[in-house]
Amino acid sequence: MIDLTTLIAYIAVVLGFVFIPGPATLLTIARATSSGTRVGIATGAGIAAGDVFHTVMAMIGISAIIAASATLFSVIKYVGAAYLIYLGIRAIMEKTPANPAAGALAISAGTAFRQAVLTEALNPKTALFFLAFLPQFVRPENGTVMLQMAALGVIFVVLGLLSTVVFAVSAGRLGTFLRRNPSVLRWQGKVVGGIYCALGVRLALQQR
Repeated sequence: MIDLTTLIAYIAVVLGFVFIPGPATLLTIARATSSGTRVGIATGAGIAAGDVFHTVMAMIGISAIIAASATLFSVIKYVGAAYLIYLGIRAIMEKTPANPAAGALAISAGTAFRQAVLTEALNPKTALFFLAFLPQFVRPENGTVMLQMAALGVIFVVLGLLSTVVFAVSAGRLGTFLRRNPSVLRWQGKVVGGIYCALGVRLALQQR
């Protein structure tokens, strides 16, 4: 069982992480603004699912293998970057609907969820973050190490999902207002696509 002092310190640090805008926040805001609050929340849920994956990877030691292998790290990094850039180019090239109310730029919540899961799972920096971050709050004297890692990972995922829901709701409301303006709608896909491409390039340039 994690002691109360460690738990409070961990939650305070995680809240600082998840509410500071980062790649996950940008992805959520981009989707919520262009396709609505529901899609934004689905994106946040997909990111949370990806973080569950990374927690399991850290628990069973796969993340350590990625950290030790420059080749494996690079392969995962470039596949993830290529996927983000692909999504970005597709959004940029998508045609603006003749009827703004039709919302042709919107995607389904299921598609947004799957894309977010892949985006988060294919980010080796996230894998290394979980590998380096979670063990700092594990105390052998508090019980089974893997159970502590699992509990810490779940707390991170829940708080991360909370933050993305907050951003999704806010961005979704803003997006509803913006989508009423045809001129905004014409540039919406290009802006969203540009965010995805920028995140893809950022990931490709990251070092271990």
